[in-house]
Amino acid sequence: MKEDERMSNQNSTGKKQIQDIPLSVLDLAPILQGGSAGESFRNSLDLAQHAEKWGFNRYWLAEHHSMPGIASAATSVVIGYIAGGTTKIRVGSGGIMLPNHSPLVIAEQFGTLESMYPGRIDLGLGRAPGSDQLTAMALRRDVRRNGQEFPEDLEQLRSYLDADSSSKAVRAIPGEGLNIPIWLLGSSGFSAQLAAQLGLPFAFASHFSPENTIPALNLYRNNFKPSKVLDKPYAMVGVNVFAADTAAEAKKLATSHQQQFLNLIRNNPGPLAPPVETMEGIWTEYEKAAVLQQLKSSIIGSPDEVEEKLQAFLNETQADEIIVTSGIFDHAARLHSFEILSALKNKRKN
Repeated sequence: MKEDERMSNQNSTGKKQIQDIPLSVLDLAPILQGGSAGESFRNSLDLAQHAEKWGFNRYWLAEHHSMPGIASAATSVVIGYIAGGTTKIRVGSGGIMLPNHSPLVIAEQFGTLESMYPGRIDLGLGRAPGSDQLTAMALRRDVRRNGQEFPEDLEQLRSYLDADSSSKAVRAIPGEGLNIPIWLLGSSGFSAQLAAQLGLPFAFASHFSPENTIPALNLYRNNFKPSKVLDKPYAMVGVNVFAADTAAEAKKLATSHQQQFLNLIRNNPGPLAPPVETMEGIWTEYEKAAVLQQLKSSIIGSPDEVEEKLQAFLNETQADEIIVTSGIFDHAARLHSFEILSALKNKRKN
């Protein structure tokens, strides 16, 4: 049976509407200023439980290291926590940075997760380190590796999960023979090309690499080769969404995320800060241009504005699925932003 048959059987006739495609959640388990990692995990579980109730398709967590504002470094552990507190939503990685790990260890970890929560685990893989060079060294990763070995690591990982691996000297137990969907993640063309060659689903990080979105999607779709996994391309695209009852409120909520990216530009990462009335006086004109350029695909506004902008984003990308992230400081406001999205997703068509 094809992996996630719905991927290859969507209606491709006519103009896609938001109501026609799945919406999913990408969570970086933000650590709040004045908060703790434990609080972040509890907030993530609460959001996942609400997302499940509201009909979101999957809930992914991202691997980052040595980041004071991100709690999901032990990504597989957090995936297990979220999966254990939900019942049906798919849970996975967006993504695991494979160069940081032995392919065998990842096969075993996700084999364990799939064995615990059958039919609900996704394995999204990236080739970036998700850290700086010093952190990469602390991870016991060969810093001379620059991601070019990613195709070989991926092939080795897939071989461990293959049902025909029982004759091999080294086996992933649990792992081998399990149907764990593998996605390739990217912010440029490398993984798009590889996903196309292997016939795998592809997720693109438009939420921080908007300039490369359309070229990467075109590369993936134009070079796609059908496989045992997929008959045709399946692309999920990431986007930042900040939805609130009013445009002014949404604009204020988005300043927490803008401050976080500003700190990255300044090479001074920190916890997610509370929103401010205005960013003027906090960033320079150069910094403002850099942050807004990197976040230009962000969708900010009232429910009507978010619906219009999200539909325009879908029209441009023709995504098969959209995965939403939102760096909102106040947990209740973050929940409400996703609640607004769920209402748009479930809105009756005219």
